Amino acid sequence: MGDWRPDILGEGFEQARIDLGQDPDGEGGDVHAVLVRRVVRPEETVVGAVLFVHGFSDYFFQTDLAHHCAARGLAFHALDLRKCGRAREPHQTAHYASDLALYDTELETALATIAADHPGAPVVVMGHSTGGLVLPLWLDRRRREDRVAPVVGQVLNSPWFDLQGKPVMRGPVTQALRAVSRVQPLRRLDLPVTTVYGDALHVSGRGEWDYDLALRPLAGFPITVGWLNAVRRGHATLHRGLDVGVPSLVLRSDRTSFSRRVTDVTDRSDNILDVRQIARWAGCLGGETHVVPVAGARHDVFLSLAEPRAAAYAALDRWLDAHLPADVPTS
Repeated sequence: MGDWRPDILGEGFEQARIDLGQDPDGEGGDVHAVLVRRVVRPEETVVGAVLFVHGFSDYFFQTDLAHHCAARGLAFHALDLRKCGRAREPHQTAHYASDLALYDTELETALATIAADHPGAPVVVMGHSTGGLVLPLWLDRRRREDRVAPVVGQVLNSPWFDLQGKPVMRGPVTQALRAVSRVQPLRRLDLPVTTVYGDALHVSGRGEWDYDLALRPLAGFPITVGWLNAVRRGHATLHRGLDVGVPSLVLRSDRTSFSRRVTDVTDRSDNILDVRQIARWAGCLGGETHVVPVAGARHDVFLSLAEPRAAAYAALDRWLDAHLPADVPTS
């Protein structure tokens, strides 16, 4: 892994490049990931650590989450996966991976880096949306190899546990993806374009969050057949049942709204995923799982309006109080 250098988030954040070698998906050249860390301040005591993984068409920019975790004594780290966010090269298809297990390499490197910097510290992994699918699949593979430590728990923020839409369509769509991905994995799906979620979040619309639209476009990046096929294979593995080996907290909104325009309802609901699917499949994680529907939350519960955002942080704190050492400072 490369040396730490200043991050795009500015003072108090650093990044390091994780070189991953030749692209296994054949787009040419090497691939890399980027690990971001909030610099631990001299007056802060570290009693644990966090590793955060973003979702599709996303990257790490949630500094409030990092500061909140740091106030509890948790050294905060976030991973921009290969071809995502900071780690994407101009010639690469945004967020493309033919198999979610490919991410294991950068996840293991990030975890080893945290363990080296904070020996013996318990690690909580956090995943949002697609990251909330990537992490439990990875943890299940680690558990089957008896490599659970130093991870002691996972927090999944609106995890993508199934394909949205009518149940009758999911089977035929999945079969079609498998066939087409063998011959045209980088083919883009012709899907409706909407900026509703982006407009609700970003300062250019009606939101309060100022993030880089080149790394997280308002309408998201195009979805490719091969990537969605990889996600569907991940869904199938989850639905057969996992055992992640650690307790899980699942945070989600209490309702979904797939409106094509920004309204007060879309500001207080999940515009991306069907929360009923999250509720249905959360039991497949294995072990102790606590699911919290956050009233009025958005797809990223920590980017919700002030009241549901505070409720999401309160739920996170209660879970951390119960699952980390008693000497973790209270926020």
